[in-house]
Amino acid sequence: MFDLGFYGYRRFALIDENDGYFVSRLKKNANPLIVGERRKWRGRAISLTGSYLRDHLSKLTRKHIDVTGEFGFKRRQYGESQSAATREFRVVGVRNEDTDDYHLYVTNLPDEFTPEQVAALYSFRWKVELLFRELKSRYGLEKFETGDKAIAELLVVAALLTLLVSRALLAVFQELDPDVEYPAERWATTFRSVAQPVLGDLGVALGHPPPNLPELVRREARQPEKSRLTLNKRVAHAFNTEMSP
Repeated sequence: MFDLGFYGYRRFALIDENDGYFVSRLKKNANPLIVGERRKWRGRAISLTGSYLRDHLSKLTRKHIDVTGEFGFKRRQYGESQSAATREFRVVGVRNEDTDDYHLYVTNLPDEFTPEQVAALYSFRWKVELLFRELKSRYGLEKFETGDKAIAELLVVAALLTLLVSRALLAVFQELDPDVEYPAERWATTFRSVAQPVLGDLGVALGHPPPNLPELVRREARQPEKSRLTLNKRVAHAFNTEMSP
């Protein structure tokens, strides 16, 4: 599923040539030649074969468009030569009655996928976008304050594990309260705010009691080496040494 920022017929062709599948919104300036219709329409339906998609788009009233379009593009440049190529892809349109136009998609999915299913599959792309936004904004993947590859990998794994725990806990709440809606971003914000006590309760349940806080503070905050003087003591020591007779 491609965002329009990654739209490219050469990329689509490579996916198709390697037995992969893709779905993308059709760019507004794309106007493929229709070389065949993939479904039969009742009544006096306008034939699109042999014309360009945009030529008849405003005249159509059918609920769906399902045709094969021919797209031209340039292959990767080798040296000073760059060959042109054409490729046929499926073009699907689902009419939006509210806006009186079509949501258009280009894909190589087989006809077993109806136009509604193609549109529904593409809508999942937004969920992927939300997932990455959650990882970056809630779980620290927006920016790493390190140039160490090993540390960066650990931060990525930690973020993914946090996401998995969050989703697992969300599934529990959804099962307990099937009539309650939990928006993904709101859930992520709430989970992040309570993650520490959740981990504490989980540790107790697994037989790991919480640490002794006074002992923890004493151990972590004290000077690690007795021979290493603090800044204040180093300054005082330097002055005392110079002033000694």
